[in-house]
Amino acid sequence: MPALRIVLSAGQASDKAAVEALIDGLPPTQALVADRGYDAQAILDLVRDRGGCPHIPTQRDRKIQRSVDPTIYRQRNQVERFFCKLKHFRRVATRFDKLARNFLAAVLLASTRLWLRTYESTT
Repeated sequence: MPALRIVLSAGQASDKAAVEALIDGLPPTQALVADRGYDAQAILDLVRDRGGCPHIPTQRDRKIQRSVDPTIYRQRNQVERFFCKLKHFRRVATRFDKLARNFLAAVLLASTRLWLRTYESTT
């Protein structure tokens, strides 16, 4: 079963800043799938140092393009669908809570509810 981590970062910060916190402490995996926004040499090196294989397509403006296995990269769609479903919760979509800890709690509750809904449909 894939690991799931949710980290709340500052709104003005880049998503790349949260990568180390997301993968810190995880057991080595075979593949880490991310979109082009995570194409940075530091991230690729971090994943490789931890025993993983990054499946991150290169930015279009790079001279050397890496190839990504399309069957593995297609699994990223599950993450995109998760975020789409998460935004159906009004409290999460509108950032109703002002405190970061309260907003993170709302995100975690909504995520748990989505997971339970998925788990119930598979049993």
